[in-house]
Amino acid sequence: MTNSIEQRKSQHIQITLNEKVTGDSISTGLESFAFIHNALPEIDFDEITIETTFLGFATKTPFLISSMTGGTDLAETINRNLAVAAEERGWALALGSTRALLDSDTNPSSFLMRKYAPSVPIIANLGAVQFNYGYGVEECRRIIGMTEADMLVLHLNSIQEVIQDNGDTNFKGLLKKIEQICHTLEVPVGVKEVGWGIDGHTAQKLVDAGVAFIDVAGAGGTSWSQVEKFRSNDPIRRAAAEAFSEWGVPTAESIKMVRESVGDHPLIASGGILTGLDGAKSIAFGADLVGFGRSILKEATQSAEDVLEVMEIREMELRMSMFGIGASTIQELKNTTRLKEVR
Repeated sequence: MTNSIEQRKSQHIQITLNEKVTGDSISTGLESFAFIHNALPEIDFDEITIETTFLGFATKTPFLISSMTGGTDLAETINRNLAVAAEERGWALALGSTRALLDSDTNPSSFLMRKYAPSVPIIANLGAVQFNYGYGVEECRRIIGMTEADMLVLHLNSIQEVIQDNGDTNFKGLLKKIEQICHTLEVPVGVKEVGWGIDGHTAQKLVDAGVAFIDVAGAGGTSWSQVEKFRSNDPIRRAAAEAFSEWGVPTAESIKMVRESVGDHPLIASGGILTGLDGAKSIAFGADLVGFGRSILKEATQSAEDVLEVMEIREMELRMSMFGIGASTIQELKNTTRLKEVR
């Protein structure tokens, strides 16, 4: 188990960095919307604030480092660079799947980032399907205790598990088990996809079950069926994966669907988010936080300084977007009427 998990995590990093893991025609849908420029914004650019709160946690920005990796030496380097940068810029930090933290004795320190990010919200991560394979509340508590995380997000990755060799594909009855975790665990519990989006009906069921927040992780970014295609030794699964390279609910559509279904319930937008302008559009659609993943992975393999540079660019893009429509706060950006469909 130890070697297989470590090998899988290492392969995930290398494939995501070096192979084409996005679809050819599917996109986030964000490019189909544009802000109406305000030539007279009537605000001072230097007074724009991007500070916000999420589930009671104050952050300097509405940005999140999305769950990516853990369990290998390279993953520890990546997560350390991300954590150091997150602390300096005030981004929330989500960890990669922490199943490896409990099932493997290799690189546990790759998940223990609190010492590098003592003040920002940290979100631990576990596959919800593991509740059908022996995991429960106590395992979640161990994860929270070991990582010192402020929240737990349960990821849904059904299509990935089918393509993954020896994947866990029994998703039967998970909603009731998610509900139990939400009502028992001492920290907020959210649910996220891994790149295929969440529709409004599913979001409503999750909120009714007690989920504290939803991360749509929509289509248009990394396709994990494509990632697993490069790993699989099964020619049938490899061939079948090709049909799903364009699968999923695009990020923009998923944000809108979820927001319309669950009202003001806390919402994270992620999935193919590349720029601060993408982030601004996502917030205007109703997101509370915006997650960046693969678009900062390469820099995270290099240094915290490289990550910091990308973060500053994303923040500048966000501020410029807000200046361009005359929004001086994140709340004003949320309430803007200047985001319109252009095609």
